[in-house]
Amino acid sequence: MPALNAPRAHWASRFGFILAAAGSAIGLGNIWKFPYITGQNGGGAFVLVYLACIFLVGLPIMMAEFLIGRHGQRDAVGSFAALEGKGSPWCLVGWGGVLASFILLSFYSVVAGWSFDYIFKALTGGLSGRSPDEINALFGQLVGSAGQVIFWQALFVAGTVAIVIGGIRGGIERWSKILMPVLFLLLLLLFVRGMLSPGARAGLEFMFRPDFHKLTPAALLDALGHAFFTLSLGAGTMITYGSYLDRDADLFSLSLRITLLDTVVALLAGLAIFPVVFAAGLEPGAGPGLVFQTIPIVFSGLPFGSLLATVFFILLAFAALSSSISMLEVVVAYLIDEKRWPRLLATLLVGAAAFLVGIPSALSFNRWAEVTPLFGKNFFDLCDLLVSSYMLPLGGLMVAIYAGWFWKGAEEKAELVGPTRRPWLFPLWHFLLRFVAPAAVLIVLLNQIGILTG
Repeated sequence: MPALNAPRAHWASRFGFILAAAGSAIGLGNIWKFPYITGQNGGGAFVLVYLACIFLVGLPIMMAEFLIGRHGQRDAVGSFAALEGKGSPWCLVGWGGVLASFILLSFYSVVAGWSFDYIFKALTGGLSGRSPDEINALFGQLVGSAGQVIFWQALFVAGTVAIVIGGIRGGIERWSKILMPVLFLLLLLLFVRGMLSPGARAGLEFMFRPDFHKLTPAALLDALGHAFFTLSLGAGTMITYGSYLDRDADLFSLSLRITLLDTVVALLAGLAIFPVVFAAGLEPGAGPGLVFQTIPIVFSGLPFGSLLATVFFILLAFAALSSSISMLEVVVAYLIDEKRWPRLLATLLVGAAAFLVGIPSALSFNRWAEVTPLFGKNFFDLCDLLVSSYMLPLGGLMVAIYAGWFWKGAEEKAELVGPTRRPWLFPLWHFLLRFVAPAAVLIVLLNQIGILTG
C-alpha cells in the first residue's frame, strides 16, 4: 500500500520553489539548444513565434501540471490516482512521465558530462592558444573516447544523486538556491561581455529584428516544439514539484514567474553568444556544435579567453544539473510515495540504473556509433527522438486534454483562481487548455510522425 497517510514534505518557501522549478525548466535547452536553433531559423521572427508559443501553449500546460500535482499531493502516478482512482487509465499519463524522465536522465547526463570535461579543459588552459582546427579536434577526441565520455557521465549522475538524496528542502531546494543565483550571475557576466563586443549590434539585430521571409513552416514547428521542451513539460517534473506545494500557493503567479525566468535565460544566452560569434565572423547557425566547438574558438581569441570559457562551461553545467535533479526526483518520488521506499535507497538505485541505461548512449559517439537498432538511429539519437519528439509532447497533450475536458471537479477552478482573485483567469486558461494547446501539440506530434511533411 502507498504511504497515503505519511506527512508530505513541502517547499520551505515560495522563492525556493520558484528557483527549483525554474531550474528544472532552465537546462541545456536554454544555454545550448535555443541559441543554435535560433541561428538556424533566422533569428528575430523565430524568437517572436517562440515567445508566443511559450505563453499560449507552455504556460497553460505548466499551470495544469502544477494543479494536478498540488491537488493530488503525490508523485506523477499517484496524483492521477488520487484524482481518478488507482485503476484509472489516466494513471498511464503519470507512468509515461516517470518513464520519460528516467530515459531523459540516462542520455541527458551524457551531454551534460561534456560540460564537466570542458570546465576542466578551460581551467587547465587546454582551450587557449589553439587553432580552430585543434579546438574542433578536441571535441572529436572527447566524444570519440568511450572511457572519457562514461567517466564524465558518471560524475554528472553522481552529482545529481548527491543533491536529490538530501530531499526537497535539504537537497533540491537548498541547492537550487545556490545553483540558480550563480547561474544568473554567470550569464549576466557573459551577457555584459557580449554587449561590449564589436558584434553587439549585429547580435541584437539578429535576435530582435524579425525578418518573416526567413520564417519557414519548419521554423514554426521548431519554435513550438522547443517552447514545449524548454519548460520541462510532459515528463512529470512539474506534477511532482507541484505536489510539494501547499494549498495556498498562487499557481498562476508562480507559473508566470517560472516561465519568465526560463524565457529571460534563453534570450540572455542568445545575447551572450551571438555578439561574440558575429564579432569573430563565424556562422550563428552552426548547429549543435555552436557551444562545444564554435564558442571555444571565439573565446580562444578574446582577452581573458580561458576565464570566459571557464565561466561559460560552469554556467552550462549548472543549468544541466538544475534540470537533472528534477528528472531524478520524478522517479524517486514515485518509489517513495507508491512503493514506500526510503529516499536514500530509491535515489541510489535509480541513479545507478539511469547511469547503466545511459551507457549505450555514451557509446553511440564512439564504439557503437554504427549500431543502429531502430530507424537507422544510434542509441543516443533513438532515446532523444523517443523522449523529445514523442513522449514529452504526448504527455503534455494528455495533461491538457485531462485538465481541459475531463477534470470536472469544482476544486479545479477554486484552486486555480481562488475565491475573489482574477475572475478572467479560469475562462482564459480553460480555453487555451481545451483548444489552443492540444491543437498546437498535436501539430508537433503529426509533424514528427511525418504526416504533415510527408
